[in-house]
Parts: sequence; C-alpha cells; structure tokens
Amino acid sequence: MSTDVVTSTGTGSAVKFMGMCGRPLGLAISIVATTGFLLFGYDQGVMSGIISAPQFNEYFPETYQDSVYQGFVTAIYEIGCLAGALSILWCGDSLGRRRSMMAGGLIMILGVTIQVTAMKGHKATAQFVVGRILTGVGNGINTSTIPTYQAECSRTTNRGLLICIEGGVIAFGTLIAYWIDYGSAKSLMDDFTWRFPIAFQIIFGFVLGIGAYFLPESPRWLLSRDRHEEGLAVISALYGLPEDHPTTQLQKTIIMDSIAASGHKGGKTPYSALFTNGKTQHFRRMLLGSSSQLMQQVGGCNAVIYYFPILFQTSLNSSHDEAMLLGGVNMIIYSIFATVSWFIIERAGRRNLFLVGSIGQCLSMVLVFACLIPNTPAAAKGAAVGLFTYIAFFGATWLPLPWLYPAEINPIRTRARANAISTAVNWSSNFLIVMVTPIMIDKIQWGTYVFFAAMNACFVPIIYFLYPETKKRSLEEIDLIFAKGFVEDISYVRASKEMPYYTDAEVDGIARSYGFVGDDEAAVGEKNEHGSELRHRRAGNGEQSSKEVHDAERKGSLYDVLAPGLLLYNGDRRGNHLQCEERHGIPRHASTVKLVNPSIKNPDDAPALQGIQKFQDSELYPV
Repeated sequence: MSTDVVTSTGTGSAVKFMGMCGRPLGLAISIVATTGFLLFGYDQGVMSGIISAPQFNEYFPETYQDSVYQGFVTAIYEIGCLAGALSILWCGDSLGRRRSMMAGGLIMILGVTIQVTAMKGHKATAQFVVGRILTGVGNGINTSTIPTYQAECSRTTNRGLLICIEGGVIAFGTLIAYWIDYGSAKSLMDDFTWRFPIAFQIIFGFVLGIGAYFLPESPRWLLSRDRHEEGLAVISALYGLPEDHPTTQLQKTIIMDSIAASGHKGGKTPYSALFTNGKTQHFRRMLLGSSSQLMQQVGGCNAVIYYFPILFQTSLNSSHDEAMLLGGVNMIIYSIFATVSWFIIERAGRRNLFLVGSIGQCLSMVLVFACLIPNTPAAAKGAAVGLFTYIAFFGATWLPLPWLYPAEINPIRTRARANAISTAVNWSSNFLIVMVTPIMIDKIQWGTYVFFAAMNACFVPIIYFLYPETKKRSLEEIDLIFAKGFVEDISYVRASKEMPYYTDAEVDGIARSYGFVGDDEAAVGEKNEHGSELRHRRAGNGEQSSKEVHDAERKGSLYDVLAPGLLLYNGDRRGNHLQCEERHGIPRHASTVKLVNPSIKNPDDAPALQGIQKFQDSELYPV
C-alpha cells in the first residue's frame, strides 16, 4: 500500500484513498481495472483491419499475400503475452497486484512506441515484431493480474458482475479498434492507416499505469505478506467503515483463516504448492481455471475475431472494404451481447452460462460449415449468419467467464501463480489458434469450422461433471466447497449444490471446523487466538492406533478431525490429551467439533470457538 496516498479521517472513521472510500473507491478500482481489459480488447482487434491493408503491406512487404507470415506477425503478440503471464508466475507474489499493473501498462506503452516508429526499408518488420512482442508482455502481465486484483478488492455480491464487465469491455475494445481501422483506411496518408490505430492504445496504457499508482493494494495480498495494519486499512477503505468496526474486523479474520488454511506463511509461494490436493485442492482448482482458458481459445473465438475480414474475403468472396464493414457490424453485435452476462451472472451462475455458450457456439459453427459446403452465394449468407450468432453466444458467455472463474476458484495461497498459469494457457493456445487459422482456412476451408464445432461439443460434459458453481459465494466460502467435497468424498459439483449459503460469521466457524489451520498434507503449526499451536492431518479410514497418536503428539500439538468422527487434541505438548471415542453411525460429514483444552476434565466446560459445535454422538475422556 502506498502510504503517501492514504489518509485517515481520524478515530472512528474509514480510511480513505484519494479522498475516497466505500462505493466511490470501488468504482475507481473498477474503472482502472476495466481500462486494462479495454486495452486488451483493442490490441486484439487492431491487427485484423491492418494486416491485409495494402498500405501496411507496402511498409512490411513480408506480410503481402503470405498467410503464414500474416499469422506470424499477428500471433507473435501472443508469445509476448505468454511471456508476460509467466513473469507473473515468477514475480507476481513479490510485486503485488498494484505494482504489477503499473509495470504492465508502462511496458505496453514502450512496445507501442517501438511499433509506430518503424520506418520503411530500415528492418521495419523486425522492429515491428519486437514492439509487438513487448506490447504482448505488458498485456500478459495485465491479464494475469487484473482479474485477481478485482476479485480480491470486491464484495461477494458484485464480484461476478465487476469481472464480467472487465471481460465484456474486451469486446468494446475490439469494436473501437475495428472502427478506427476502418476510418483510418480512408486516410490519404498511407502510414496513417496503420500508425494511428496502433498509437491510439497508448491512451489506455497511461490510464492503467498512472491509475494503478493511486489505488490501494489488495487487502488479501497485504495480509498474506503479514502487513496486517495496511491490510486492515484497505478493508476499512473498501467497506467504508472504521478499522475497529466489527464488520471490518470480521473480514480480516475470515481472510486470515483462509490464509492459514492454505498454509501461506508470507513471502513467495513455492511452486510445489500448486500441485497439492488435500482439503484445499490447489492442483484441481488450478486445472479448472486453466482449462476454462484453454477451452475459450480452442472453441474458435480468436479465429473469428482476428480474421473476420479475411474469413469474409476468403470464405464469402467479399471485397476488402465490404469485409471490413461486415467485420465492424460483427463487432457491434459482439459488444452488445458482451453486456448480457452483466445482468445475469449472479442469477444464471457460471456453470449454466458455460453450458449455454458451448452449445450455442457449437450449433453456430455447424451452421457455418453446412452453408459453406454448397459453395454458392446464397448459402454463403447463411454462413455469415452463423458467424454472427457465434460471436453473440461467445460475447455473452465464454468471453468474460474464463477471466472470472480462475480468479475466484483458486485459493489465496496459489491465486497469483495459478491465475498466471491459466493466463499463460490462454495465450499459448491463443498463439496456436491464431497461427494456424489462416493456414486451415487456406487448406481445408469449411473443415476449419467442423473442427471448432467438435471442440465446443466436447466442452459440455467437461463443464457439467467437473465445474462447481461459485455464484454468490465469497472467495473464502469457495474454499469450503472443496473442503466439503474432500472430507465427504463426494464430487465438488455436488458439494457446491449441497452446501448452503453462509453468513460471514458462519464461514469463519465452518472453516475452523474443517481444520483450516495449516498445510494440506502435513501437520504444520499455526497459532490460534489463545497462543496455542494447532495441527491437523486427515486419516483416510477414520481409525488411528495408539502408536500413531503418540507419534503425532511427538511432532507437537494435534488438532485432528478424522472421518467418520474421531477427534484427537493435544494442547500442552506434554503428552496430555483428550480422546474422542468413535461411535459407529456418526455421519462421514459430521466434521463440526468443539475445540477443547485438555486441562479441563469436564468436556461440557470446554471453551468453543464461535460457530462451532461439538460432536453430539461422541464422548470425551481425559487420559
């Protein structure tokens, strides 16, 4: 947190950033974050109207009527984006969300400057490619960081909406790029045709880089770095409440429980943490987020967005001007439907939108290839309709969701790195699709659309059976879905359906009942609010021998919730413990416990953490 832009209005008042707190501050965060994705969309769309323009081909002759080189110049940007995303995997936890966004904006400005200063005959193509790569690096940093930042600074009730708005404005950025390309093509100055559209994105880069400087850091990142006072101050500012207000304090407690649950100790998260499972299911959650990005790309979205004019010229025999005009109309449709998710994301949910989008995109691609097979002008119009309906379904569903889902599905310990990996998957698959699409259209023509139709059909069972619903859940509540599924040995889709919606106080209590006080697989000590150490591990069969108990106690204090209902706890590290005797018939999911002090002989007198109940079907014996 940059303390030079933080002020406190005094005891009993909320902390303020730039004189703002509560909703105004949340709006400022959303505007800056949205600008980053507006820039993302603009940069995605700007090359589609330039790459085949005669004026551009004159300056960069290698791109003239060469589908492979056109694909390379366009797709090399994705390699830069991949590098940017991987850089966040390496240094994102150290830099934090705010400084990462600042770096991304400034790197994009540098890349744009290199592109627009390319001169004819002076290794122009090489310079343009270098600038394109740098621009991609900046965008890769932004797309890896911004959804995480927005998710961590948002309330549960509007997190989905705000990140869907970010995803939706990608379409508006692409729309702006298309029409600026179209208008610039009418210029009498040849180099203006391509220099101005590329230079225009500097405006977005300045807003992002400078805006991020004045915004607060993510409270979850601050708390995970043991910067508790700063984290509490940001929570106070985001909620518009004093630091000592019960809501502010409760939010901090819930976040700290989540941090403890994932075993986060401050500093960098080890790469090995990405591949753990247990109650927090780091690896599964990383795969869920990454697979959504992969499916977005292999579903064919950027084959349509990047090459829409070329698709019309090649598949529908339109002129360059007609293709550009139709491409602009397509982007208007794209932008309109991109707003659909803003209104229904928290009602329809993530799963339903994923499923509807996959089915709609599949049927649209079927319509396209079916109408291209006859190879007649009348049938080609039907193919155009198919492309329009595809982009409508994509804009309403698969455009925003893969940016929302990884940001909320991953736990705080691995969120930055897992989100960076999911973004890297997006850009690597994006590069592949953008690179091969012009070649596929040239070689197999309508077979290109058969491939994309088949891909979308495959998405439906994957989403239906593997993707749990996260609508109206806090980030910490999502952790409980995976804990429930693991402890009860049920699918995580079923766990999300069965788990009720909890209040903040209930989330705190249930999290503690699942033993969220340490690492997933090993006993790792954490301090509780009374200063004693808690440790937990899970036994698969619900039984534990005396030797295992003794060995566990030698490692330190033990707090163990075992299926189907064993509780072992050692609080003073001197060998005294209470043993909860198993009674057959206790439900496997009965994992709520009463935390007891072994010095208390009567279990009914034992203090309980708020919101936690002891087993009713078990007895405690001092040993």
